[in-house]
Amino acid sequence: MSGNIRFRLDLSGEDFSPTGSISLNRVLQRITVLLNDHQTYTMYHGTTRACAQQILKTGFHQSKDGMLGRGVYLSIDLEKARRYPVNCPEEDKVVIEVKVNVGQVIEINYQNHPLQKTWHYYGYDTAWVPPNCGMVKSGLEENCVWEPSRIKIIRLIEPTKVPAQPGCSHDNMHSDTNMSWFTLQWAEKDFVLPPGVFPLLTPQPADDRTYIMYHGTSRACAQQILWTGFRQSEDGMLGRGVYLSRDLQKASRYPINHPEEDKVVIKVMVNVGKVKAINCQNHPMQKTWHQNQYDTAWVPPGNRMVPSGLEENCVWDPRRIWIIEPITPRAVPVLPGYSYGYM
Repeated sequence: MSGNIRFRLDLSGEDFSPTGSISLNRVLQRITVLLNDHQTYTMYHGTTRACAQQILKTGFHQSKDGMLGRGVYLSIDLEKARRYPVNCPEEDKVVIEVKVNVGQVIEINYQNHPLQKTWHYYGYDTAWVPPNCGMVKSGLEENCVWEPSRIKIIRLIEPTKVPAQPGCSHDNMHSDTNMSWFTLQWAEKDFVLPPGVFPLLTPQPADDRTYIMYHGTSRACAQQILWTGFRQSEDGMLGRGVYLSRDLQKASRYPINHPEEDKVVIKVMVNVGKVKAINCQNHPMQKTWHQNQYDTAWVPPGNRMVPSGLEENCVWDPRRIWIIEPITPRAVPVLPGYSYGYM
C-alpha cells in the first residue's frame, strides 16, 4: 500500500454500501422491528464492567446529552449495543439486557429533525432512530428512553473466551496472564434474530427450520449475487448447490488464496428444508442427496471432510436463501506491538 501505511482487516457489517442496493435495503426493512406505542421490548445497553456494576446497584440514569438529547440509550440490536463503549477493550465490555415499556414513541429519521432533542417536551416517552436512515454510522437502530423507571434489568451478557483456532487472525486474538491466546466470542443465542429464524440449539440444522448462514466470495461476485441472487455451483465436495456455513469464520476464509481486502461475506437467512448429514468422504449420498429428496446437505464440524474442521452446508435450491446484508473487511490501524497487517 502506498505511503507504507500499515493496517489490518476487521470484518464489519457497517461499511459496505453496494451500488444499486435498493433491493437489499428492502430486505432489511422487511425484518426491521418497528416500535409500537405502549409495548414492551427486549433491548440492550453496552457499557464497561465497572459501570455495569453501578447500574445493577442503582439502576439506569439519564445521559446528560447525546444525538437524541437526555435519556437512556438502548438498542433492540445486540450487535449495535456490544460495540459500546467505542474504543473500550473488548474484554472489558458488558451488555445489559433489559425490558422496556416504550410508552409513546416518536420516529427521528433524519439529522436536524425539529424534535430531535425536544421530543419529550411534546409528550413522547421514547425516541427511535430506525436503521439505515443515515443518522447512525453503523446503520443500526437506536432508542432513547426518557424515564429510567420504564426500564427493567434482566441480566448481563459478556463475551466469553474461546481458544484461538489454528489459522485465526492474530488481529482478533488476545492473551491472558499465562500468555494463552484466545478470542472473544458473543454467543449467537444472545443476538436478536430476525422473525422466524431459529438459534443454533443443536449442532445439526433441524429439518424445515430457518437459520442465519454466511457465504464468502469476492466483491465483484457479491455485487452480482446482490443483483441476481444466488445460483448453484456446478460441482463441489457435495455436488451442485449453494455452499454456505453457519460459521462466519469459515465463510470469511473464502475465496481461498484471494486478497483479504477483496473478500466479502454475504449474510443470509436459509430455510434448510429436509437435511442430510454427510459425515465422511465417499458417503453413499455425498453428491446424490438431492436425488434422495433432501434439500440441504450438512457436513458436521470436526469430521475431517473439511481441512479447517468447520461445518459446511450445501443448499440445492437458491430460492430457499434470503439475502440480509454483505459484510466486508475494513482497514483499521494495527495496535502497537503487533507485527501483523497488510502493507
